[in-house]
Amino acid sequence: MFNTVTIVGVGLISGSFSLALKEKGLAKKVIGVSRSAASQQKALELGLIDEALPLAEAVQQSDLIYVAIPVDATIPVMKQVMDLVTDKQIVADAGSTKYALCAALADHPMRSRFIATHPMWGTEYSGPEAAVRDAFAGRACVICEKEKTDEDVVNKIEQVYKQLGMHIIYMDASSHDVHAAYVSHISHITSFALANTVLEKEKEEDAIFELAGGGFESTVRLAKSNPAMWVPIFMQNRENVLDVLNEHISQLRKFKACLEKENYEYLLELIENANKIRRIIK
Repeated sequence: MFNTVTIVGVGLISGSFSLALKEKGLAKKVIGVSRSAASQQKALELGLIDEALPLAEAVQQSDLIYVAIPVDATIPVMKQVMDLVTDKQIVADAGSTKYALCAALADHPMRSRFIATHPMWGTEYSGPEAAVRDAFAGRACVICEKEKTDEDVVNKIEQVYKQLGMHIIYMDASSHDVHAAYVSHISHITSFALANTVLEKEKEEDAIFELAGGGFESTVRLAKSNPAMWVPIFMQNRENVLDVLNEHISQLRKFKACLEKENYEYLLELIENANKIRRIIK
């Protein structure tokens, strides 16, 4: 489908995207752009990219430019990319926040060649080594502000994600950030907070290692996530994350009050209500 694709950032998402494009025969060549020479070299060794180039050179040679870097760096880098592309090229991002980016590019003369996407997949790992095969199969991909993107761009990117096994959801950028706060961003804050709680209260690292069961491991797994990625996400989606945090703190207070007042009947109700999530998540 594409002769040459450039991935800006050579980490978890972009690396997995590159692997998928290569395996599905959707790209003949993948160029990598990274601020880190070590990451570029590792991406080359792992076969995630075929060549490493500076941004301007890479963009000039590419049919598709796919930007997957921390969201605070995405806006300035995306502006550079958009200043370089022609009406024959496609630009896509994979960021976890959308409103700030879409607002920043709203008046750019090449706005219609950009498509705002968020493949809803990730792990707690980062860097080229974190890239995995079949990463996106069975997952959702959100496309924002579809109506502001040229039809040929939307069609091509939809085809790519569908061939990777994803199903497409359409949202405006503001709604995306609200929903992302509830289903993704709060999970990471909760995990970071739980890890800090355990590290503060349990001074014996051996005990944590020996006693930690599956429940603890799955809940705290996200605490291993890269702070360089997540602090900018929380900054850009601050208002929505604060709203979710306030509700989460309110729920925690209910559980605390039940234990303080020995109100186990209400505790049972709270847990039974939480069990309703089974209808949504199997």
